[in-house]
Amino acid sequence: MALEVVRIPVLDDNYVWLLHESESGDTVVVDPSVAEPVLAEAAARGWTIGQIWNTHWHGDHVGGNAAIKAATGARVSGPAAEADAIPGLDVPLAEGDRVAIGALKAEVFEVPAHTAGHIAFHLPEAEAAFVGDTLFAMGCGRLFEGTPEQMFANMRRLAALPGETRVYCAHEYTQSNGRYALVAEPDNAALRDRMAEVDRLRAAGEATVPTTIALERATNPFMRAADVAELAARRAAKDVLRG
Repeated sequence: MALEVVRIPVLDDNYVWLLHESESGDTVVVDPSVAEPVLAEAAARGWTIGQIWNTHWHGDHVGGNAAIKAATGARVSGPAAEADAIPGLDVPLAEGDRVAIGALKAEVFEVPAHTAGHIAFHLPEAEAAFVGDTLFAMGCGRLFEGTPEQMFANMRRLAALPGETRVYCAHEYTQSNGRYALVAEPDNAALRDRMAEVDRLRAAGEATVPTTIALERATNPFMRAADVAELAARRAAKDVLRG
């Protein structure tokens, strides 16, 4: 059960993830901001999109739903708590539900804070998690509709996943996040080393995600926050710097 994951950069800094399970031929798109480049990438690979998985309702995550569904008949799965805001939703999802790509099952985690109904998809057999705007490389999402307590719980829950789990977030925010992380933890040697590599990648025009849970445990100031108060203070400080 091999899972191929293709990164599709769109808009200013979004990533849409195109998933393909080779044995079944099933193809899923996660958080399609727009339709055209996603449909083009799938067509170039000879893949037919059968499902859309949405993590939350923001337009830069669901903007391509309608056109992709119209072109392919794809089934749309997304958070039940945001059903009214998810275009074309067919399958409302809540904590503990499962969706599948081929024989690979994805567990649904409710991870509210960035939005009230935000979910993530964890595929244990594929050692992968699609986290939308909850966890970023060296960062976490802004608390638009939730609380520091919720985000702290999210960070603890995701940190408990196996270290080798690849984390597929939805934006290229790593360099900005890392600059703040160095302010929050200036003595973190692993963080300094990571930022040197991030700066090298970005200078070359290359992507910095996916990341891994192990790398986030070592370098993400929000995952490393000791308590809710520290996470809240760090998020407030990062907000001032934008991101």
